[in-house]
Amino acid sequence: MYQSYVFDCDGVVLDSNKVKTDAFYKTAIPFGEEAAKALVDYHVANGGISRYVKFAKFIDEMLPSTSAKPNLDDLLTTYANEVIAGLLSCKVVEGLHELRALSPDSRWLIVSGGDQAELRKVFAERGLAELLNGGIFGSPDTKDEILKRELLSGNIQQPALFLGDSRYDHVASSAAGLDFVFITQWTEFHEWPSYCAEHQLKTVESLTELTQKIF
Repeated sequence: MYQSYVFDCDGVVLDSNKVKTDAFYKTAIPFGEEAAKALVDYHVANGGISRYVKFAKFIDEMLPSTSAKPNLDDLLTTYANEVIAGLLSCKVVEGLHELRALSPDSRWLIVSGGDQAELRKVFAERGLAELLNGGIFGSPDTKDEILKRELLSGNIQQPALFLGDSRYDHVASSAAGLDFVFITQWTEFHEWPSYCAEHQLKTVESLTELTQKIF
């Protein structure tokens, strides 16, 4: 039995990967189709990394040399406005409450690349914050920073399991010494079968399947 369960948000708890991908595209399209596609491709290839990093790279490396440089804060505001409605309406993963009932004494945390204030608002409005007695954490801090801090504070108690759907989720959780299970249901990481096989990772399609395997 795990003492702590650490969840990524997008593609694990919420069916929100497409919400984020569409929002990146809509934010970038005023600067041209090529730049927008480059940002989307980078986002999909780097799931779990903060929007701050992605938009900084967009400004520095993806815009045409003739294009005026947009303000980072303006891009972040446009993106956030696109995202919030989708996060409030997208599907919540099945099996979440069942898993909580089976692990009543464990610590539950969200550790996401999404904006922390935005995540806390969404989870509160959707009635999910009460499940997360360990807290809801996100950018601008990185997952590596969050995991290190919450382990040092004792908020994450070992043994702990990280549930993610990206390469970065695995890398960050492994560096922090957490067990890891890859959730395949909504992932946008198309190379996950070969990656998980190479690293001998446990995979499940959904939390319902995870519940059946752990308990």
